[in-house]
Amino acid sequence: MNIESLREYCLSKPGVEETLPFGPDTLVFKVNNKVFLLTGLDEAELRFNVKCDPDKAIELREEFSCVLPGYHMNKKHWNTIVVDGSVSTKQLKEWIDHSYELVVGKKKN
Repeated sequence: MNIESLREYCLSKPGVEETLPFGPDTLVFKVNNKVFLLTGLDEAELRFNVKCDPDKAIELREEFSCVLPGYHMNKKHWNTIVVDGSVSTKQLKEWIDHSYELVVGKKKN
């Protein structure tokens, strides 16, 4: 997966908008006006932050070396995924889907 395929995959999901609220170097994908994925555009190695169920987040960090606590995020609810070739694109998409579904599942008050 590269930045373009990541972008295309995120934008293929219903209701997703692409924004740059933190400046030109951080691409943010939102659904229902809530962030589900962030990625830096100036990184040599692709990495992105995704929301994750807290228990699952811990399990993923223990199982996969490419899964780290969310960089500059609430480490309980966010993981940073380093796209280093150690997991399949299918697995990466599953983690993106999980984040998207967590955010879509949230109802506005």
